[in-house]
Amino acid sequence: MDKDAETIALVDWAALSNWMAGQGLAPGTIENISVLGGGTQNIILKFSVGEQEFVLRRPPANLRAESNETMRREARILGALSETDVPHPRLLAACGDESVLDVAFYLMEPVVGFNPVTGMPPLHANDPAIRRDMGFALVDGAVALSRVDYKAVGLEGFGKPDNYLARQVERWRSQLEKYERYQGWPGPSELPDVDAVTAYLDQNQPPDFKPGIIHGDYSIGNVMYRNDGPQLAAIIDWELATIGDPLLDLGWIVATWRGEPPVDLDVLVVDPWEGFPSGDELIAHYAKQTDRDMRHIDWYIVLACYKLGIILEGTYARACAGKDPMATGLSLHDTAQKLFRRALHRINSLS
Repeated sequence: MDKDAETIALVDWAALSNWMAGQGLAPGTIENISVLGGGTQNIILKFSVGEQEFVLRRPPANLRAESNETMRREARILGALSETDVPHPRLLAACGDESVLDVAFYLMEPVVGFNPVTGMPPLHANDPAIRRDMGFALVDGAVALSRVDYKAVGLEGFGKPDNYLARQVERWRSQLEKYERYQGWPGPSELPDVDAVTAYLDQNQPPDFKPGIIHGDYSIGNVMYRNDGPQLAAIIDWELATIGDPLLDLGWIVATWRGEPPVDLDVLVVDPWEGFPSGDELIAHYAKQTDRDMRHIDWYIVLACYKLGIILEGTYARACAGKDPMATGLSLHDTAQKLFRRALHRINSLS
């Protein structure tokens, strides 16, 4: 059995069909099943019932402690965004009851569009002006999300906004220290000047912020664009979403953006790149559309580099202990090092 067949076999399709009928969703035979993505993180499957197409999202075969709760949270936020102008996959139904398919899952409408990391259609690939607007459209998505009143859409209790910024540095410093349990990991000393980055974040925390929804992994790799223009079709992969400071999503864009000094990352590579705005232009575009305090945006960019670098270093630590493929671990370790170099460069440019 090939990998896709194994993934498809994880779902009890008869049970899903019965559940859908009970929900009033397109009763009939499930057909045309295909794997859209996922595996080690979450699984995404496309299928049809008659003329209607559905996308199912469920946890991976090897469940983690938080896998089912992650599905419930994703479904909750997609449902909450249904009446907003935030581009997102439309939620059709969700099942938090693990007894139906042995896991929590949800169904959403397919998104018509493309992700530029995996390639662009000729319209976008051949026009630098469209690519420039694609960069600004990415920021527009973050702005739209930042404007949503999370309480009004039913997301009170979805996160813990109190002292959100104050918790961040210690949270991720502690995460890095926990990697010491992985035998063979050389430790944080291989990341460029972790102590200096940590000290900057400790000493320059913004004094206040306005809580809102944050995506948590907002980058050009987690959006889909329309096939007929530069606008977003949908923001995808909401597993890290919470209530916090939305400026961190902007920081995340810039932290992972191509062309930011002093070195490019080897992930989220889009080609061709000519025409895309610079990081500074993205910041200015956001600033024109918000009343949020932008004076501390460098801090958010450094925090994004710090947080993402530590997350990626975790794969390297696990690889050193034989728990993840070493090739993947080394690649992400290299990216983590580059993120810390970006953080240091931004800190040094402020002095």
